[in-house]
Amino acid sequence: METTETFRGLESRASGRVYETADPAELPDETGRVEATYDYESVDPDAPFGAHAASVGGDDSGRTPAPGHWRFDALLPFPASAALSGSEGSTPLVPTDRLAEELDVESVYVKDEGRNPTGTVLDRGLSVALTAVAGVAGDRDVEPLACASPGNAGQSMAAYAGRAGLRSYAFVPSRCAFSNKAMTNVHGGDMRVVGGRYPDAAAAVDDQLETEYTDLNEFATPYRHEGVKTVAFELVDDLGGAPDVVVVPTGTGEVLAGVYKGFAELARIGAIDAPPRLVAAQASGCAPIAAALDRGLDEPEPWSTPDTICGELEIPDPAGGRAALEAIEESGGTAVTVDDEDVLASAVAVAQNEVIEMGAAGGAAPAGAWGLAEDGYFDGEETVVLLNTDAGLKTPDVLRSHLMGQGI
Repeated sequence: METTETFRGLESRASGRVYETADPAELPDETGRVEATYDYESVDPDAPFGAHAASVGGDDSGRTPAPGHWRFDALLPFPASAALSGSEGSTPLVPTDRLAEELDVESVYVKDEGRNPTGTVLDRGLSVALTAVAGVAGDRDVEPLACASPGNAGQSMAAYAGRAGLRSYAFVPSRCAFSNKAMTNVHGGDMRVVGGRYPDAAAAVDDQLETEYTDLNEFATPYRHEGVKTVAFELVDDLGGAPDVVVVPTGTGEVLAGVYKGFAELARIGAIDAPPRLVAAQASGCAPIAAALDRGLDEPEPWSTPDTICGELEIPDPAGGRAALEAIEESGGTAVTVDDEDVLASAVAVAQNEVIEMGAAGGAAPAGAWGLAEDGYFDGEETVVLLNTDAGLKTPDVLRSHLMGQGI
């Protein structure tokens, strides 16, 4: 498996030991959660952003910039030349003056991750995770690939697995959006629809797969949130520095943890002074991370009765719960809960006034920001980024039903 010159290996969060491998399958069972780590002292603060950033094709005199987020491979495990990519990343950062006026802050931007290949921010992480798997596929049997998902991750995995010529199984709850179910199959992935909610789909993976498999669930692979961290790199590149606040719709915790890791690494190499405040926006019907923060817990307790129409946010026992709480606390951020009605109304309001099409989950970001503004969280000088985690066409029926409920 080809790795970048700066990549040191996988670091155990529990022991601090760095394993000099990029293959999680080579780690002892007791290693626990691991993170990709780098020789940060050797990374020039301008390297992720300068003219000498990653390139692909040709020789040193005629290389062209790598597309999408792989141009940041100075701080990625694998070089752009080895990437399994659909040109994910390089998503628009859209200024929204009307939102800035309503929130009474200096500026507001929407980072529109719905423009990724399968319409989700998770494409960034699945691209890196499948690059890792494809890199060892010639040395050992990695098939089938599998993950449980509310919908988006399963579709994304199928897309990148298809590019690699690998067989994949997505386990999704019965209430998963039809668009995810359809496109998982269209991309060539196998899909198992499991009665119930997300925990039922997660439990079904081991129950139904009567063979060893490569686990691509969040935090089972260290590379899903590793790819997501490039959101932070793009924000700094586009803004010329770190924003003050980033509001992130939060379910499993992988997106929040990934965005924080990106900012923390940029601070470590001196590219920015410090990470911005990160805000987890959760549905009030399933908010284990917000509840844990409110109670001062190190790790969320499972949410006993999850109930939100936003399937990507209905994660009662998030695998990245501890990582998300660390991100919030270390960045000086917070968490906010928002009712489904406000989430959907916010997604619709952004679509009607700012052109951007937000998925139901993405609507948690503006809804959360409005809630923060009402609580006096902003001082008026901030640059605020709202992360739209998925495209409006993921859940058009949910958004349309909201309008119909208002008689529209």
